[in-house]
Amino acid sequence: MARNSGRSGDPPPPPEALPVPAVDAHCHLDLMDTPVAEAIAAARAVGITRMITVGVDLATSRWQAGVAAEHPEVRAAVAIHPNEAARGVPEETFEAIAALARTAGVVAVGETGLDYYRTAPEQHAVQQESFRRHIAIAKEAGRALMIHDREAHDDTLRILAEEGAPERVVFHAFSGDAAMAKLCADAGYVMSFAGNVTFKNAETLREAAAAAPADLLLVETDAPYLTPVPWRGRPGGPYLIPLTLRVLAQTRGVAVDELAAQVTANAERTFGPW
Repeated sequence: MARNSGRSGDPPPPPEALPVPAVDAHCHLDLMDTPVAEAIAAARAVGITRMITVGVDLATSRWQAGVAAEHPEVRAAVAIHPNEAARGVPEETFEAIAALARTAGVVAVGETGLDYYRTAPEQHAVQQESFRRHIAIAKEAGRALMIHDREAHDDTLRILAEEGAPERVVFHAFSGDAAMAKLCADAGYVMSFAGNVTFKNAETLREAAAAAPADLLLVETDAPYLTPVPWRGRPGGPYLIPLTLRVLAQTRGVAVDELAAQVTANAERTFGPW
């Protein structure tokens, strides 16, 4: 089901393998040019033994759930992305997502949330309503809630508080500062950091990564997007987690193997063992 990701150039070479296994907490296998089995093999070769592939609409959510059913290394997240939700979501689509969320191999409802960067103010209300519906679906299905929050921190936190957050909440590709990290930590929300934490201009994001409690930390690729340096702009994959994880370890002043073990334990606590 590969679609054009907008990335250019050849995929980067594999990085040095991690000393202990780790998990890619968020990727989009359907957007990669690499066949799923090859993407899994490339990730495993550098120590990434498990991954979560994430839907953005009903069709991709069904695809992710199917991949998770076929590959034991993969779990799925299902939802309508906020930028898709801004156009309006039919009731039957919410019902289909709710049914998918209850299937084996689906461990999260996401990515859902708010994106004020790409949507006009007049579309915020329908986006917020979709977010509220997904929160309810996550609670009903007993799944983690995987949040896309772009330039919408205040409303994202407010709606979570108003609706009552699910037991497990993950801020995917965390984009806040250290103060936002503190707010999330106080609420028990997990913060997942992607390849943009390695970018030269991401000092504020690295400060947030340093401030996040160790037991509320995940690492992800958002592949094929947010490819870490030195390959920014090239098509990414789960096999590039070691680059981001090493920057996070350096930022936090801990050993790479310690951080890899920690994020793996966090992933299992958040999404369940697999």
